[in-house]
Amino acid sequence: MPIATPDQYAEMLDKAKSGGFAYPAVNVSSSQTLNAVLQGLSDAGSDGIIQVTTGGADYFAGQRAVSPTGSARATGALAFAAFAHEVAKNYPITVALHTDHCPKNALDTFVLPLIAASEAEVKAGREPIFQSHMWDGSAVPLDENLTIAEDMLKRVKAINAILEVEIGVVGGEEDGVSHDINEHLYTTVSDALATVEALGLGENGRYMAALTFGNVHGVYKPGNVKLRPELLKEIQDGVYAKYASTLGDNTKPFDLVFHGGSGSTDAEITEAVSNGVIKMNIDTDTQYSFTRSIADTMFTNYSGVLKVDGEVGNKKIYDPRAWGKLAETHMASRVVEATEQLGSAGHSGK
Repeated sequence: MPIATPDQYAEMLDKAKSGGFAYPAVNVSSSQTLNAVLQGLSDAGSDGIIQVTTGGADYFAGQRAVSPTGSARATGALAFAAFAHEVAKNYPITVALHTDHCPKNALDTFVLPLIAASEAEVKAGREPIFQSHMWDGSAVPLDENLTIAEDMLKRVKAINAILEVEIGVVGGEEDGVSHDINEHLYTTVSDALATVEALGLGENGRYMAALTFGNVHGVYKPGNVKLRPELLKEIQDGVYAKYASTLGDNTKPFDLVFHGGSGSTDAEITEAVSNGVIKMNIDTDTQYSFTRSIADTMFTNYSGVLKVDGEVGNKKIYDPRAWGKLAETHMASRVVEATEQLGSAGHSGK
C-alpha cells in the first residue's frame, strides 16, 4: 500500500492506543534494511513506522555528498523517503515515515529543511513527505526544549504531521546524541505537566512524548539498565488528575514512545504498552540481526566469498544480492518478533 496519509497515520495511532498495542518503529540506513522492515511487517500482518536518523540520512546521501546549502543530510532523508514511497506500494501493509532523534545542532540540516519540503508539497495540494518528526531536546534545559517544541508543533500541525518530543534523557549513544546513565534518565510528573502547559493536550497539534523511565540506547548486560515502566502510569495519572475535566475518559493523555528498548524483557515491554506506549523504537537489535546473517555467510563460505590460494571464489555467494537477501530475511524475522512483543501482529487493515 502507499505510505500512510496523515489521516491514516492518526488512525493507526488511535487504533494502537484503543487496542492496547504498539507499533515497531525501525531505523533504517539503506534500501536493504528498508526492504527488510517491509518484509517483516508484511510477514507479521502488521502496520508500522520506518524511520531515519541524522546518521542514517548521512549514509543515504553518500560519503562524499556535498550540498551547496549544507543540507546533504536532508537530501539523504528525502532520498530515503522517495524510495520508501515507491517500494511500499507493493506491500499489503501500511507504514508511516518518521525522522528520529534530531538534536538542536542538527535542526537546520535535518528536520527543518524536511518540514520546509513538506510545506511545499502541501502547498501544491499533496501530502507531507514524512508523517512525523522528532525534536530531541534532551540535551538542553526543559524550558528551551519546550520553547523550540512549541514553534515546531505549529509548523507540523500546519502540514497535518505529528511531532515527537523527548522529555527526559535516554542514556547511551545514538548517532552522536549521548547521555550518561544516571538519575536523569527518569522523567518526572512535573516535567510532564510543564509539557502539557507548553504544548497542550492536542488542541495545538498532535504530538507523541518520549518520556524516559531508565531507557538506554544500545544493549547492556543485565543489571546495568533499570527500567521503571510503572513510572509511565504515575505520569499519566498525574496529568489526568490535573486535567480530568478536559480529558473526560481519556485516562492516558500522552501518546507515549519507548526509546532504548533493545534488550528489554517481554514483561517490561508489556507494562510500558499497558501504560500508553504506542510506538517503540528498534535499531540496535535489527542492526545486529542484519549483520549477524552476513557474518554467518562470510564465515561459513570463506572460500566462496574470497579468492583463496589463487582460486576464483564463487560469484553466486559473493554477489551482494545473495548474502543481502539472507540478511534482509534475518532482519525481517527480528521485526516479526517485535510485532509479536508489541501486539501489533495481525492488526494491519483491521
